[in-house]
Amino acid sequence: MRRLLIATKNAHKTTEIRSILGDGWDVTDLNAHPQLLSPEETGATFADNAAIKALAASRLFPGLVLADDSGLEVNALAGAPGVRSARYAGDHAKDADNRAKLLRELDGVRGKARTARFRCALALAEGGEMRATFDGAIEGVIINAERGEGGFGYDALFVPEGHCETFAQLSNAAKNHLSHRGRALAAALPFLLTLNSAA
Repeated sequence: MRRLLIATKNAHKTTEIRSILGDGWDVTDLNAHPQLLSPEETGATFADNAAIKALAASRLFPGLVLADDSGLEVNALAGAPGVRSARYAGDHAKDADNRAKLLRELDGVRGKARTARFRCALALAEGGEMRATFDGAIEGVIINAERGEGGFGYDALFVPEGHCETFAQLSNAAKNHLSHRGRALAAALPFLLTLNSAA
């Protein structure tokens, strides 16, 4: 079984990635490797930040490292919160704080002006060198109030295009099939399987 480190301390992301990849991978994250510190995310794009995280961890971890950087882009806010999605309400903000700020910023905005998308960039590194990058996106709309108990981040406010339920209302399997992260991982999976079979 090939080892794969997810360069995050976000257990929700790790759980999603582990579920999407399925059996055949020994998946851990930075919570299991306290000696690996999270680098400062100074990139201007999701892809930049994913690469920063993947390369930093891969210099110290003996195996494949997959880093995810993802977030929400709202059209009415000129693409914000964007790369600051996890820190939208401040550097130590919680998910609920970020959602509350987003609703305040969109107060008075109606209809198609509330369209948005989730984006995900994945970077795969090994031994301090990049192996590949992948990306995925899903279009949708930001609703006026939270709905649903599942998910994390902005899931309770985001209804994906063609659906009536938020990500927080959908089953894990349905969300993983539709989501930006699911789509990025679907693009990455053939490459990962090639690496796994060669191990």
